[in-house]
Amino acid sequence: MEGPGSSFAELPVFDGGNYPASAAASEDAEVLFISRKDFQDFCREHPEVGLKVIAVVGSRLRRLVGIIEDLSFTTVRQRLIALILRLANTSTTRSSQGVHVELTKSQQDLAAGLGTVRELISRNLGRLQAEGYVNVNGRSIVVKDLAGLKREQESPE
Repeated sequence: MEGPGSSFAELPVFDGGNYPASAAASEDAEVLFISRKDFQDFCREHPEVGLKVIAVVGSRLRRLVGIIEDLSFTTVRQRLIALILRLANTSTTRSSQGVHVELTKSQQDLAAGLGTVRELISRNLGRLQAEGYVNVNGRSIVVKDLAGLKREQESPE
C-alpha cells in the first residue's frame, strides 16, 4: 500500500524491464507518469534524486524479504497474532476487559495482507476467542490476555 506522494514502478526506469508487479488504486487517485528517458535525464542533472530512488527501492526490497521470511517461517496464526499485538501496542483504548483494537480492514483484506485466505483469518480469530485470548465482535477486538497472546505468537503451532 502506498499513499499520497509515493512512487512505484521505479525499477524499470533503471533496468528497462517490465515492472514485476501490478498496482491498483483503492480510491480515487491522481497518478503522474514520468517517462524513462525524462527521469534518467533528470537524474543525470540531479544525482541526489537517483540516490533517493535507490534508497526507496532498497527499503522495499528489505520489506519484501521480511514478508518472504514471515510467509516461509511463520504460521497464519502467528502472523495474525503479530498483527493484533501491533494494533494493541498502538491502541489507546484500554478497559478492565482488556485492550480494545479496531480492525480497519475487512477479513478479506487482512487475509491478503497476511498471505492467506479469509476463511483462515475467521477460523483463527474464532480459535483465539475460544482459547480466551480475545473477544471478537465484527471488526472490534478486545485483547483479554496480552501476555498470553505474546507467548502464543512465539510458540510453534
